[in-house]
Amino acid sequence: MAGALAHLRVLDLTRVLAGPWCTQTLGDLGADVIKIERPDTGDDTRSWGPQWLRDAAGNETTDSAYFSSCNRNKRSVCIDLTTPEGQQTVRELAAKSDILVENYKVGDLKRYGLDYETLQAINPKLVYCSITAYGQDGPYAERPGYDLLCQAEGGLMAINGHADAEDGGPGGGPTKVVIAVTDVLSGLNATIAILAAIEARHRTGRGQKIDIALLDCVVQFAANQIASYYLTGKQPKRVGNAHVNLAPYQSFKTHDGYMIVGAGNDSQWRKLAAAMGAPELAMRAEYLEMKDRNKNRKQLVVDMEAILTTRSTQHWLDIFASLGIPHAPINTFDQVFAHPQVKHRELRLDMQRPATQGGGNIAMVRSPIRMSDTPVEYRYAPPAKGADTDAVTREVLSETNC
Repeated sequence: MAGALAHLRVLDLTRVLAGPWCTQTLGDLGADVIKIERPDTGDDTRSWGPQWLRDAAGNETTDSAYFSSCNRNKRSVCIDLTTPEGQQTVRELAAKSDILVENYKVGDLKRYGLDYETLQAINPKLVYCSITAYGQDGPYAERPGYDLLCQAEGGLMAINGHADAEDGGPGGGPTKVVIAVTDVLSGLNATIAILAAIEARHRTGRGQKIDIALLDCVVQFAANQIASYYLTGKQPKRVGNAHVNLAPYQSFKTHDGYMIVGAGNDSQWRKLAAAMGAPELAMRAEYLEMKDRNKNRKQLVVDMEAILTTRSTQHWLDIFASLGIPHAPINTFDQVFAHPQVKHRELRLDMQRPATQGGGNIAMVRSPIRMSDTPVEYRYAPPAKGADTDAVTREVLSETNC
């Protein structure tokens, strides 16, 4: 059965991560995604090595593993947007598309006659989504911006990292999330907005413009922490791997490593203490209720690690597994893909580039979206630069109807 969005065509004028994450999601759901790339370099991330994709003969290609993470289910078309001919071709493609996604700096595409107002006049049904660092208006609108900057400006780094020494932690200062979380969040929010705009189009018959900003997305991401800040006026402190409202609920040392152990309520805490062989711990006045454990969490960690460090991680995993106690190993990626649930869900995806693009296997992560009637499709491996230019322009530009 065709994918849920098989009736939609997406013109993808994005590169790097936020935009491509959005358009790959749309492609996974069945949309026909036409990726427009610069003829010389293509998407910036094609050159973000090391770790290069390999062709069928095992030779390194010029495309990075990073590029493959967010560019499957797309067809690559090389067009030079700086030329009148290239601009006209994109306008013709936009006239026959349902959705356009772009992440150029504010005003850049207007110079080429590819802004929303121009394209909306050509195709009133077009849903036009712009993804930028700071949005389409405001004092920062024209500034370039990146994930790390927005993690810093949006408050995420200030609350991420180990607790400071004065708060009983090892310190180390603010820390970024290693994954470019503002890009991924922005790509997901863009996808949600686009699908909402398509639904609205069913009623109005019109497309609309969507404005997604990385800074907006990362600020909204911290909403539960910000709610406490609004209430108290106090900046949340860094707590490392602990939970600000639950204790215990964090990483703990074991004899041979680390693991996560938690207790979301007093009943689980009593089960946990018994499972550790120290039921009396749960009945101590300073640990009796959640509010007590939160107040005395520093000593609680010391007392728990005195027990947990006497046995291996696997020992505790086996003990806690049958008791309904929240727990988990801290896995490296090799352990992730050996995990029985990850293997059952088949989260590793292998796709083959066609021989015309050099062949070769590309290993990726499967979409987390599971749908019973219109499942995610994996039609195209991440394409070689410009691999579909001739085919797409012949096919799409020869259509008589959008």
